[in-house]
Amino acid sequence: MSKSSLLDEAYELCEEGKYTLALEYYDLILFKDPKNITALINKGVTLQTLGKHAKAIKCYDDALSIEKNNLDALVNKGSALHTLGKYHDAIDCYDKALKVQPKYATAIAYKGLSLGEVGLLKDAIKCFNAALKIDKKFDLALDNKTIALELLKNNTKLKPKLLKKS
Repeated sequence: MSKSSLLDEAYELCEEGKYTLALEYYDLILFKDPKNITALINKGVTLQTLGKHAKAIKCYDDALSIEKNNLDALVNKGSALHTLGKYHDAIDCYDKALKVQPKYATAIAYKGLSLGEVGLLKDAIKCFNAALKIDKKFDLALDNKTIALELLKNNTKLKPKLLKKS
């Protein structure tokens, strides 16, 4: 079996939900070709799907050591970091991706998600708006912009009050 057909087979296994078997295929590809970027990234995505975020990040880091500006590796690493609650590290990954491709709607919207998690709602909304300028039907940006606007509206209503000394 050639590398590309092994990759195709691994991809199909993921589509069928057979992640453990797909990982075996990715490992076989990487045994033969340790610098196969597609296999590294897809293995990372598969591990992330299985909730193995630290191992996924290792795969993305391996891909980035080969190709430091790989957009898929940067955005997927950011996504894994976000899931682990490492929002500032995730934002760094998205910023690196945006230096490579400034109009990458997915990176912009994901950055918005991480900004929202750290309480920077206005900045998050700016990201969602920027992503929607690029892709008007980007559901993730549209839905989360609505949520962020609602949170922002509620936050401005709930102002703390000083207690009077009695």
